[in-house]
Parts: sequence; structure tokens; C-alpha cells
Amino acid sequence: MTNAPRRLTGVYIYIVVLVVTVIVICLSLLALPQSRSSVDAIELPRGPEAYTVNAGFPTSVFPSYYVQPAATTEPQPALYDPVLNITYPLNLTNPDTIPDSNDDPVSYPEPTVNLTETDATALVQEAIANVTTIVQGQESTNCAKCQDALAIGKVVAQRSPEKVPDMLVSLCQQLQFKPNATCVEDYAAANFGAIWTQVLAFADVSGLDGRSMCNHVSADFCSQPATSPLDTTGLFPKPKPADAKAPPPSGERVKVMHLSDFHLDPRYVEGSEADCSGKLCCRPEFDEAGRMLRYQDVWVPAPLYGEFRCDTPYYLALAALQSISPLTGTSATDTLAWGIYTGDLVSHDYRSALSEAYIEYMEYSVYEMFKQYIGAPVYAVLGNHDSSPEYIHAPHSMPDGLGQQFSWNYDHVAGLWQHNGWINSTGADQARLHYGAYSVKNQYGLRIITLNTDFWYRYNLLNFINMTNPDVSGMQAFLISELQKAEDAGERVWIIGHVLTGWDGTNPLPNPTDLFYQIVDHYSPHVIANIFFGHTHEDQFMIYYANNASDISAATALTTGWIGPSITPFTNLNSGFRMYEVDTGNFDIYNAYTWYANVSNFGQLNPEVTGPTFEFEYSTRETYDIGWPVDAPLNATFWHRVTEAMEEDEGEMMGVFTELQGKSSDRASGCESEACREAKVCYMRSGSVALGLACPQGFASVQN
Repeated sequence: MTNAPRRLTGVYIYIVVLVVTVIVICLSLLALPQSRSSVDAIELPRGPEAYTVNAGFPTSVFPSYYVQPAATTEPQPALYDPVLNITYPLNLTNPDTIPDSNDDPVSYPEPTVNLTETDATALVQEAIANVTTIVQGQESTNCAKCQDALAIGKVVAQRSPEKVPDMLVSLCQQLQFKPNATCVEDYAAANFGAIWTQVLAFADVSGLDGRSMCNHVSADFCSQPATSPLDTTGLFPKPKPADAKAPPPSGERVKVMHLSDFHLDPRYVEGSEADCSGKLCCRPEFDEAGRMLRYQDVWVPAPLYGEFRCDTPYYLALAALQSISPLTGTSATDTLAWGIYTGDLVSHDYRSALSEAYIEYMEYSVYEMFKQYIGAPVYAVLGNHDSSPEYIHAPHSMPDGLGQQFSWNYDHVAGLWQHNGWINSTGADQARLHYGAYSVKNQYGLRIITLNTDFWYRYNLLNFINMTNPDVSGMQAFLISELQKAEDAGERVWIIGHVLTGWDGTNPLPNPTDLFYQIVDHYSPHVIANIFFGHTHEDQFMIYYANNASDISAATALTTGWIGPSITPFTNLNSGFRMYEVDTGNFDIYNAYTWYANVSNFGQLNPEVTGPTFEFEYSTRETYDIGWPVDAPLNATFWHRVTEAMEEDEGEMMGVFTELQGKSSDRASGCESEACREAKVCYMRSGSVALGLACPQGFASVQN
């Protein structure tokens, strides 16, 4: 018995030593560098919280100038385009010589008969009389009247197509459908009249095409057609894997830049009216003597760096680009991994002031600035404004050679992207063939698939031809093919477009976005890592769910659509851009950082002393603090949990989101009502037109 306490004491000592040893080992492990499988403590360094651009203009960005930049003068660079082998002339962008018409080629369908001028004139006069009678009649609904009028227009478009634009202008003005000037802007041949002629000639005006056209012209004519049933039989080459899931992270992270909606305005005039009544301000206005009105002659003189109702002057464009490297903590030797640009290079001009040459100028100018300041490949897409006429793209299947009428644009951007070293010759050939879209695998192993989303944009009038087919252009067949190859090869994919597929459902068309939703469902979450859009100019997101969102929950959330903030302040927004922290194993996003410049301060700057300041706005992970695991990506499940928090916290988190939606602009509208909060959560969970239009309407934008 005398040995028992001694044995117990020995046991106690052993246990104490064991516990201490375990503690020491654990502490030692914590002190060691994190392994590749432990990503919870990784955060890439950034630069300072704010960066103030130096006074003056970085003239070295362009080799020569027609007009040198100054404290009261926007520059006019003399740009040589190596793809077209031309130097763009000064009068293309000179604010003193903004055109009121353009000389772009105008394309018409081949007439089905050869009419004499007399017979063609009589045909038009009869059509105008018959349409007037239909419109003024009382015996049918507005929708039926509209489709009957389209049927008359179709006859003229097929028999004498070149007469249609003037006929449309005359009808618009005689029936006082729009102001006279707007009738010309919408229906003149060089504006949209020739495009409307093509639509009338080839659309089924008595069916879905016609109802959609009438709804587009006015919601008072026909209601929005519902999404058509989609037969997915044979749509996908292979069934979705039963165990489809995202791959694990590598623990290695890189920095990726997201820029969107530059809307460069080389015709911006410092000191001009920034509070105008027209479509786009900060443009020259003249008195009766032909003198340009500036400074004391206007209500709100346009600052050198931009204003809320204006697009991006060169000074603001270069200020934003100069800020990227210092703010993101990158340099010439420690660069961004890659960049994405989600479209819209071109200013919000009237159609009469646009031309193919103006579009090409914008494409060269902006991509050249990207090449110099991003320091990494930039994967870009075309936006709805990046065409002439704006919004319009033609599917290859159009007859009479009309399927090639925009090949000038695809050839140009493909050449520029290849010239800049962003894509190879194979990618450039794809871009020429697929309307500016391509599929490339970058240096980190990520496959990037870009899309021309104007093929689901409701203002691309040529989409009104054969609307029962959700993929007339073949764009989404191309997407399926590339995604299937990626699945077979075990690749992860980012999809990049411009026009978003959902939110409130007012921008795109129902059938193509329904098809896109099914594609996302089929290839998520194992292939598609993220989807990116621009277009709205606001900071937003959408969530795609399994099974057409029939069950909206964290368990069914598949993929996120990130909608990037714009550089342009148009309208009533600040200027901003974003950087992602991306894992190179699963290519998920682990944090996102957004910066902005306060446009309200631009008018107080002395441009001879200082430029504007771009400052840190927010970290996505820290701002939406929902207790998310530090080693988990900001994926669709994360964003669904954010929407749940918004539903539960009585408006606090929604208030933060709404402020950030407008890039902290003091001109942006708020979201104080319960109705607004419910609507926005619904938008966030809506990745298609069908889902978005089912949400309460009227709360989608903070621009006012």
C-alpha cells in the first residue's frame, strides 16, 4: 500500500508532461508557415488607403497630340492604329466638329420584286394610309393594331426596302408617336431605320417576333411575352456528373483587376455645361454668334476630371489607371495576374454622332491605355455601346449577306487583342468568327470564355427575328462546346459578358437568358467558377441556383454573377474599379476590394496643383460579415447567406449594399422601405428575365 501514492504521483507527472508536450507541439505548429492546404490566413498585401494623382496629364501614354493637354483643355491624341494602319483624324473627336450624321454603309435586304420608282412611292403612300387607319380604329386591341401595322410594314420592307426608313419617320411624326427629332434619331436610314427594315423583312410579325417588337416600341401596345418552354433534350453532349463539385484550393493567390464601362468621351469640354437637358452633358454649346459657351456662360461648368451627367474624359480615364498600381500594391516587377474588362468603351452619344470610325478609335485608345497601365493580359468583351449602330449585332444566319455586316468590328478587336498579346492567333480567329467572343486558357490554367451578350440584349433589334429560337446566333452553342471541353479536361472557367442576364429582368430577353441559366446549372459548380458582367454602372451581384431556382436556398446556390462598377460617373455615380484575390487551384474569389473617386470633389480641385484621389471603399469579406469561414471562398453560398442576413437585420446590411451600389455617391438614391429591401433581395437571387420580372419592380437602380 505504501507504493500506491508513489505510482499515482508518477502517473500524474506523466500526464502533465504529455499535456505540456502537446501544447508545445501545437504552438510550434502555429508558428510554422501555413501549408498550401491551409488558406485561412492568406491575404495579399495592398497599397495605401488612398492615392492622389499628380497634377497634369501623363503625356507619355500617347506618342503625339493634335491638341496638347492643359489645365483647361482635354487632350486630342493623334492615334495610329496598327491593325487598320491608319492615323485617326482630329475631326473624328474634335468637340468643335461633332457630326450630326455619319457616312457608315447602310445595308438592306434584297427586294423580292423590282418596282419602278412610281410603284414604290405608291406602295409607301398606301402603307402610310393603311397604318394610319389601323392606329385610329377602335375595333381591336392595341397589340392587334400594332401587329397589323407591322404586317403592312413587312410588305414594304420586302418589296421596296430602301423606302422603309423614310416611311417610318413619316408615320412617327404624323401620328405624333415621338417628337419629330426623336423620330429621325430612331428611324432615319443611317440611324436605326435600315436595321428596322431588316427586322420587318425577316421577322414573323404575326407571332412571337411581332408581339416582342410591339412591346419593345411601347409596353402600351403588347405585354411582355412570357418565357417560352425550353426543350433541353440533346442540348448537352454529356449528362452532368453526379458528384459535381468545385475542386479544392491550392492556397496560392493572385490579384485580378476588374474594370468596366469606361465610356471614354474624347469630345468632353472642360468648362462646358455639366447640367444640360440633353442626353450627354459636358459637350460644347454655342450662342447665336457661334461662340462656345463656357464657365460664366453656363450653370455648372464641367470640371477637368468629369461630372455626374457626363462620360469619362481622358483626364479621369488616366487618373483611374494611374491609381491601380499603387492602390493594389502591384508594380512592374510584381504585376496583376490578369485583368477583365466587361465592356462599353464608347460615349453615350446620339446615334448621329457615332460612326464605325469613332468606335474603332475608342477600341484602340482604351485598349492602348490598358496595355500600358494594367501590365498583364486583359480579357475584354464588347458592350452594347461598342458598335455602330449601337446595340446592334447580326447573327451569321441572316440572308443576303447581312450576317456579315458587323464583321468590321470583330476583325478589329480581334486584331487589337492579339496585337496587345492578350490572346493568341487561335483566340483571335475565334473572336472574328464568334462576334468578338473567344475561349482561351491563361497562364495559370484558368479557361476564360467571353460572350457577346448583345445577343440577349433587348435593344439589339435584330434579336426580334426568330425569337422562338433562344440561340439564333449560335453564341450559346459555342459556350456549351467550350464548357464541355473544359469539363472533359478538368478545367475551371470564368465567363465574361457585358449585359447581365437577370437582376430586375428589364435589360435582356427572356428566352436566351433562360437558356443561359440552364447552361450555368449544368456546368456548375464543378466547371464554372465565376461569371462577370458590367452594363449597369453599379456594384451588384446575382446568384444562380440549381433546377431553375425552384428551390432558393444556400444548398442550391451554384454560381455568382459579379457586376462590376463603372469608371464613368454617368449618371450620378462615383468612378470605381475592383480587384479580386483569386486562388489558382479552384479559381474562386476569396476577397474583393473596391476603390472609388468622389466625383463631388472634382469641381473643387485645382488641376494645376493636384489630380483626384481614388480611395479604398470596402473589402467584400469584411463588409458583409456573416461569420463566414475565413478559409471559404466568396461563392454563391456566401452570397446567398448575405441575402439571408439582409432579410433578417431590418435594413442595416441592405443600407450598406445600396450605398456601395452607387460607389458611395452622394447623388445615389437609398433603399429605406421594406418594399425596396424585399425587391433587391429578389433581384440578387434572379439570374434570368423570368426570375427578375417576378420581383417587385422599380427599385433596381440607385441612379436618379
